[in-house]
Amino acid sequence: MQAPSVGGVMLPRGNGQSVRLSRGASLTDFAEKIGANPASLVGVMMNLGEMVTATQSVSDETLKLLADEMNFILEIVSPEEEDRELLESFDIEFGEDEGGEESLVARPPVVTVMGHVDHGKTRLLDAIRKTNVVAGEAGGITQHIGAYQVATEVNGEDRRITFIDTPGHEAFTAMRARGAKSTDIAILVVAANDGVMPQTIEALNHAKAADVPIVVAVNKIDVEGADPTKVRGQLTEFGLVAEEYGGDTMFVDISAKQGLNIESLLEAVVLTADASLDLRANPEQDAQGIAIESHLDKGRGAVATVLVQRGTLRVGDTMVVGDAYGRVRAMLDDKGENVEEAGPSTPVLVLGLTNVPGAGDNFLVVDEDRTARQIAEKRAARERNVRFARKGVRFSLENLDEALKAGLVQELNLIIKGDASGSVEALEASLLQLDVGDEVDIRVLHRGVGAVTESDINLATGSDAIVIGFNVRAAGRAAQMAEREGVDVRYYSVIYQAIEEIEAALKGMLKPEYEEVELGTAEIREIFRSSKLGNIAGVLVRSGEVKRNTKARLLRDGKVIAENLNISGLRRFKDDVTEIREGFEGGINLGNFNDIKIDDVIATYEMREKPRG
Repeated sequence: MQAPSVGGVMLPRGNGQSVRLSRGASLTDFAEKIGANPASLVGVMMNLGEMVTATQSVSDETLKLLADEMNFILEIVSPEEEDRELLESFDIEFGEDEGGEESLVARPPVVTVMGHVDHGKTRLLDAIRKTNVVAGEAGGITQHIGAYQVATEVNGEDRRITFIDTPGHEAFTAMRARGAKSTDIAILVVAANDGVMPQTIEALNHAKAADVPIVVAVNKIDVEGADPTKVRGQLTEFGLVAEEYGGDTMFVDISAKQGLNIESLLEAVVLTADASLDLRANPEQDAQGIAIESHLDKGRGAVATVLVQRGTLRVGDTMVVGDAYGRVRAMLDDKGENVEEAGPSTPVLVLGLTNVPGAGDNFLVVDEDRTARQIAEKRAARERNVRFARKGVRFSLENLDEALKAGLVQELNLIIKGDASGSVEALEASLLQLDVGDEVDIRVLHRGVGAVTESDINLATGSDAIVIGFNVRAAGRAAQMAEREGVDVRYYSVIYQAIEEIEAALKGMLKPEYEEVELGTAEIREIFRSSKLGNIAGVLVRSGEVKRNTKARLLRDGKVIAENLNISGLRRFKDDVTEIREGFEGGINLGNFNDIKIDDVIATYEMREKPRG
């Protein structure tokens, strides 16, 4: 059966046939799969009201629209699946240990240190290194490579632990957002004098989302006001119950400053690893692992710290790291010494790559330089296509209903940030009580007080979550990052509005959404009294333009004094006007509102319907 013709050309009809395409594919890619002329597909898209060229990377939604029109079932291949297929085409299996059980040997645990700012994460990492340097080689530390390995004795046996030396959950989650599982165990540092703080909870939620065991280091026990028992009680509320209270989480009281109980902490990490995890790898196969950090060195070119997860990496091996490749010219350990090989769980600095890979990119060793170049080039091309086509790749409230129906998602992940802990808890409790049937669960990955941060966007990226800001906005570069990554960030000032929108989205009844668009700001320079009109503000328009009959708010010393005002009159000299542009002076009448002062700022805005999709 044929589809209607476009420009006299008959097009194939799918009859429910499945077509697999990678994210960011073009109409030419689609045409190749179904045996059609790309130009005719451009014609179909024009009939559907979409202007698309044959070779342009297009979004998943556009490809689906075309597939539906031609009665094909579109299957978008995930980047992870595509990468696996790419490697399989070269007979490479990534993420699997070769051989049977007899090939596996124990490997050291890989640990990340997390916790609240100023609770001693960096000092703890320094204390662990110093303790180890004193016990081992003299000469101190000469090289920071982003990770290091330490030795400890547990039950009379020498054991090693690898620490990723990027304190904080930001780096941890950035890697996870790229699909990398870099950490086996998280150490949560909590100051005994401060107790559980907002970032402590944030770090804990990041570790739980990654499903890694946690060891709690109660730091600063030597400080006045220290109360380790209080910390244990506080963390019980978040599901971390100390062993002495009948739970399964190890708590160790330490002082990073004094170097107290550092060995006990290392022992707790080893015991937790032995009890909770089966850490084994095959050291005999070609090396595989992930990049922890990388940079461009003036003298040495692109250098990357990689963590070997299985196999053994050797000088002279040809490796691919993300979209970079090269032959390993040299490897350095964290003491700056040259090493010839690195086994499982060993971090090394690698020289010899063509360009700088990203944190969390996987690496693998291949037999030939040509194979490495082909894999790297295909990865780079895929990443480029995805970037061009990235339009709402992630779930948003608008497409949640479709995702539910398609079976793409069974739970709605949320990150809630607010201006006060009480309102955040109230919003979380209300959302978790929503009755939306059996198709979907609501899961709050993280809640906290303060602005929406880049760390929140990272967590949302790694977990396909929607971010809710209650009386707070995105801070710094978080807004641009959310837009770049396609993360849906929602802002609310009324709890019921948030609850209603999420309930409506889950039930597929989302109403049109309006967003506030700033039009212009005007600074009050003088105030004129009028018996008929009240106070008139003599203003200089600082930015944009001020229009009559638009909404306005009054700001005094940066604080909002009045909301929902109306620009009821505008004058330039003696003339009534409809707008005053940036740089010009004029008079503004705010209707019945007369509480204005010199230096106040009038900010005007209008509500526009947000386009869907």
